Amino acid sequence: MSVFGYIRVSSEQQNLEQQKHLLLSYAQHQKLLIHKFIEVEASSQKTQKERKIDILLSNLHEGDSLLVSELSRLGRNMLEVLNIINSLAENHINIVFIRQPELSTNGSHGNLLLAIYSYFAQTEREFISARTKQGLAAIKASGRILGRPKGSKNKKGRVLDPFKSQVMEYLQLDLSIASIVKIINSQLPKKLTYCSYIYYIQHDKDLLDALEMRKSKKSPVSADLPC
Repeated sequence: MSVFGYIRVSSEQQNLEQQKHLLLSYAQHQKLLIHKFIEVEASSQKTQKERKIDILLSNLHEGDSLLVSELSRLGRNMLEVLNIINSLAENHINIVFIRQPELSTNGSHGNLLLAIYSYFAQTEREFISARTKQGLAAIKASGRILGRPKGSKNKKGRVLDPFKSQVMEYLQLDLSIASIVKIINSQLPKKLTYCSYIYYIQHDKDLLDALEMRKSKKSPVSADLPC
């Protein structure tokens, strides 16, 4: 079993060394040896790759422990944090939030916390889906035409190009591709097949990176069926 420390600061005013000292102090008190620190200076708005979440997940294995100063250091929003926690928990990795011990999963209440985390993650996904549908309904009600206007097809652009950022956001939020298909198709004059979305994602480097990150997390809620 190995112990890892994840440290992230989002501005020059914050100090990596302060977080590192906090983690080292905890480890010393608990008689733990931190085998590796993963340090990053990046805003929470950066991608998981830029925040080295992919490196973190690839280093951790069953039975390992992860030390983090507080829950907010892990993700850009609550849903992402919950997905990361659930992904780690599936691999039996203990998470310790030093400033928020009541949220750590290494105690006797760990299983209860994981059930709560999983519940809130699923609830947040449902809220996102509902908000998206409500937003689309409001746009349609206002008379605006969704998707690419008729007659605007050209040889350079692909049908899904105007929706790339939207697809990226949903991938990072761990929505299944089937859900993404339903949401984006509602904005298109002609619905595309599931396989069309898979092909589009696989032939776009940014989207493919996001998809590979989901696979590396092995999260059942984000499992996507191949074409």
